[in-house]
Amino acid sequence: MPPMRILVTNDDGILAPGIAALARALRPLGEIDVAAPASGQSGAAHAITFMAPLIAERVAFGGDLTGWSVDGSPADSVKLAVRELCERPPDLVVSGINAGANRGIDVIYSGTVAAAVEAAFIGIPSLAISLQAGGGFDFERAGTHARAIVERAIELGIGPGTVLNVNLPSFERGEPKGVRIVPQSTAPWSDGYLRREDPRGRAYFWLTAEGDPGGMGQPDTDLGALHDGWITITPLQYDLTQHAQLGWLRSAWPSDARGRD
Repeated sequence: MPPMRILVTNDDGILAPGIAALARALRPLGEIDVAAPASGQSGAAHAITFMAPLIAERVAFGGDLTGWSVDGSPADSVKLAVRELCERPPDLVVSGINAGANRGIDVIYSGTVAAAVEAAFIGIPSLAISLQAGGGFDFERAGTHARAIVERAIELGIGPGTVLNVNLPSFERGEPKGVRIVPQSTAPWSDGYLRREDPRGRAYFWLTAEGDPGGMGQPDTDLGALHDGWITITPLQYDLTQHAQLGWLRSAWPSDARGRD
């Protein structure tokens, strides 16, 4: 049996230190391919490119690594790598290590998570790994924890369609307390905007998160457990159907006889 092939990607760009640390950390687990956006794509969510060509080129990064730089989104990078760039399809996709946590409703906006979800669409199990901000980003240390988590996921035999969203707490308080399997928090963020004026008197705005109104006090969610110093793992699904309301809507919505089966 050939060794496991792991595709490493991210949304911070192929020159970001987090992806280099992750690729090095995962080397003992198999053959590593790397394909990532040419530039930072934080907040890109699940955007894909279909109105322009994708340019891909081999680049050196992280001192001793090479990979594919893709002039597109994180999802583009995974799609293109699986279909065209890898010598054979990967057995696992790992996205990260992101500079900043992706927990709670962040997962909706996250390019890091979207890259992992894209792999699941294709039928490849995946993990998204992010490091909480605070006290600087020690990606090499985070890589050690990432490898342990990925290795355990491989041992458990996570299958096609599986997406695990992993968040590592900042190391400014020391080592993580351990690992907790928790659901995603849906507590809303208190977003705001800083208003400024350019030299021509036109208004422009910077999005700023002013704080969380209560999610930090939810110890049994990814938001609260990460805040308390735990590594959090949340299995995600990408079927957005609200199944609990299907029956109610079907019975309550006025029927059009022409639309009936």
